[in-house]
Amino acid sequence: MIASNPKTAFITGATSGFGRAAAKRFVEAGWQVIGSGRRTERLDALRAELGDAFHPLAFDIRDEAAMRAAIDTLPERFHGIDLLVNNAGLAQGTKPAQEALLSDWRTMIDTNITALVTLTHALLPTLIERKGAIVNVSSTAANYPYAGGNVYGGSKAFVSQFSLNLRADLHGTGVRVTALEPGMAETEFTLVRTHGDQAASDALYAGMDAMSAQDIADTIFWIANLPPHLNVNRLEMMPTRQSFAGFQLARAPQA
Repeated sequence: MIASNPKTAFITGATSGFGRAAAKRFVEAGWQVIGSGRRTERLDALRAELGDAFHPLAFDIRDEAAMRAAIDTLPERFHGIDLLVNNAGLAQGTKPAQEALLSDWRTMIDTNITALVTLTHALLPTLIERKGAIVNVSSTAANYPYAGGNVYGGSKAFVSQFSLNLRADLHGTGVRVTALEPGMAETEFTLVRTHGDQAASDALYAGMDAMSAQDIADTIFWIANLPPHLNVNRLEMMPTRQSFAGFQLARAPQA
């Protein structure tokens, strides 16, 4: 059911994980949601579940022309975007830099950085006009390096720093900007990262009591509904069973 004067959220990566959970959370609270993703069948299923309050946009977020064409098709009642949730992102590969695939690196950069800034730039005039908010989904990988994190961690460090600089540039406009930095959450993330290795995903999350997509969706909703005079600059989250790792040591052979 759509509220009489609903706010509108644009959520990328709405076909799974954080994005899907967030779309449902916002619609259930009376918001309208524009949800984007590549998998049309999943968007259609979400539209059937959530009704007229959810408007699907099917495109590959790395394709700027397709992104802009999709935005141009938005019905008039979805034009007033109050919240942008830049959630679409991914990790590819777990190997050290010297063994990683350059194609994986480029996919992460194109998705996590280039697509994010392109969509943000396109929607900034509307967000400024409506004194809206931006939540950029980053990661604890932005702050803590680990073996195999290479470009993924670098791309998320960009997201966090971009968020802070964006907030500085938007000073005085009323637009709020938050970098949300989750740690381990059990979604399709590891399946994507390992190119479909279910056993690797199961092993990673075993016994962890990891955060859920719903946990992150609830946090995004909380940020979005804070009073207009409050801004969360960055918010780092981890499951209780996850904390900071120690340094690596490579000892020289003993004589």
